[in-house]
Amino acid sequence: MHPDDQQQQPLIEEEEEETAYDLTEKVVVIGIDETESDSDVGLLPFSWRKLWLFTGPGFLMSIAFLDPGNLESNLQAGATAGYSLLWLLLWATAMGLLIQLLSARLGVATGRHLAELCREEYPTWARIVLWVMAEFALIGADIQEVIGSAIAIKILSNGALPLWAGVTITALDCFIFLFLENYGVRKLEAVFAVLIATMALSFAWMFGDTKPDGKELLLGILIPKLSSKTIKQAVAVVGCIIMPHNVFLHSALVQSRDVDPSKKGRVQEALRYYSIESTLALLVSFIINLFVTTVFAKAFYGTDIANSIGLVNAGQYLQDKYGGGLFPILYIWAIGLLAAGQSSTITGTYAGQFIMSGFLNLKLKKWLRALITRSFAIVPTMIVALVFETSDSMVDVLNEWLNVLQSIQIPFALIPLLCLASKEHLMGTFRIGPVLKTTSWLVAVLVMAINGYLLVSFFSSEVNGVVVAIFVFVFIAAYLAFVVYLVYRSISFTSWHNFINRKTYVGNGN
Repeated sequence: MHPDDQQQQPLIEEEEEETAYDLTEKVVVIGIDETESDSDVGLLPFSWRKLWLFTGPGFLMSIAFLDPGNLESNLQAGATAGYSLLWLLLWATAMGLLIQLLSARLGVATGRHLAELCREEYPTWARIVLWVMAEFALIGADIQEVIGSAIAIKILSNGALPLWAGVTITALDCFIFLFLENYGVRKLEAVFAVLIATMALSFAWMFGDTKPDGKELLLGILIPKLSSKTIKQAVAVVGCIIMPHNVFLHSALVQSRDVDPSKKGRVQEALRYYSIESTLALLVSFIINLFVTTVFAKAFYGTDIANSIGLVNAGQYLQDKYGGGLFPILYIWAIGLLAAGQSSTITGTYAGQFIMSGFLNLKLKKWLRALITRSFAIVPTMIVALVFETSDSMVDVLNEWLNVLQSIQIPFALIPLLCLASKEHLMGTFRIGPVLKTTSWLVAVLVMAINGYLLVSFFSSEVNGVVVAIFVFVFIAAYLAFVVYLVYRSISFTSWHNFINRKTYVGNGN
């Protein structure tokens, strides 16, 4: 064999072994105590040090709960519904936690992420549809995140930098991401921790400045209230929590730790620590969202401008009401918004790489994948920034359309997740049991029904004309047919697999 051929061989093998993370990139957890046994007998004692080493993926996942789209939904909920929807924010976060824990479970137990498994388990046509839907969901989320960052940059520059300039600056986060990734997973996670801390401090500062009513806050969390006047905002609160691209992302992030899926004890241990870490991360995200909702409830609930507040003008309304001071609340808001936008756009780039490589099995350099993923979102966002620069209300209308786009994509992440997490040949003993499966499907159906309500409400008010109505009808029919196919495939595959297992069991003479 020629020497050059020998040098080429590792590259070919690396392409065949395409994974979310290379082995050299993974954080080693087992090596804490070399005397630990690899036996599958029970769980090892709890270790704070191991929890620290497993901490990271859950906090990256939690950023999708704090993106500018969520912030806008929360501030509008506070302004229009006061403290009355805080209980819904809590339960929506809990539902989001359940979905994300299932995503983590799938990634750890199989050693592969959701996009890879969809590529392997679904026929080509269905896989392509799922990939296109995932890309649309990612683009929609990314536009909101980039616009949020651009708004913050415009505020912090006192209007010197227009939206399109902010979009350009935000686009550079792709290269920041690539730069940080070269220093290892833990360094990247540390940067996200700083951004989350920045959000927490900024919005906590605003909470302290505005001094929301503690009694009303507590009652809002503990006592469910819902009226015809707040139903639209309630739907938005729940709809913004479950982000389709985040379901794909978390199943890949958990593979940044070196856990052997073939060792039951190690998988159990990883799931234990990931569950704790994800719960803590979403608790932090809930508190931050709580700060935002209660600040705007205190400031604007019951006022004439409550229904006109959006992401673009929220900071200025706060400034008009609470004035300047040593640190003007307008700039505190902008700093928190910038941290939310930057962190979520970088995680969006991360998610885009996993989605593209997983569904299409592309062997591209990381910088090229990141550049392609970023271009998908930046190009339409730049067009949006140029078109809507002169109209704040148009940006809010755009956000409504983008929320609808997100809602449409929800089933194409949740149904495959629940289907794959139920398959014994993939999950082994870690497949979800009857109780968890029933609970998860109930949550998924509830989330999809809520988003369906949003879609019906939106299209009934926006669709005008016979031609447009026919187009929407055909689209909805095709959409529902594909959803039914995904559900049917999940049920039929599970029934067929159970039948094969029974035949094998009887065939063995048992």
